[in-house]
Amino acid sequence: MRIVFLPETLVYFNRLADILYEQGYFSFKDSSLKYVDDLLEDIRLNLHSKVKKPAPGYFEKYGHNLLYAVFPKNNTTFWYIFFNIYRQNGELVYLIRYVSNNHVIAQYL
Repeated sequence: MRIVFLPETLVYFNRLADILYEQGYFSFKDSSLKYVDDLLEDIRLNLHSKVKKPAPGYFEKYGHNLLYAVFPKNNTTFWYIFFNIYRQNGELVYLIRYVSNNHVIAQYL
């Protein structure tokens, strides 16, 4: 199994630590960096075992036939990872196409 991130999803994760710190979700930059690192690690280690649901039509702009999985991080924030699964040379490949959280996209799910 392999996890592959589209370049724009990697840009999002690279910027996410700054956003969380600048908007006051974390008091220290190191804390926001650790949060993002932990989220990425959770995706890499657990995406294959998560419940996968078909993404609603709203998300077709990020790719066709998308699936999504939910990654809760605390009592109020859930991260939604949108992806496709391919088989390449006998190996499952999870292509991460879009990432967001319930504060931004809950109304579309």
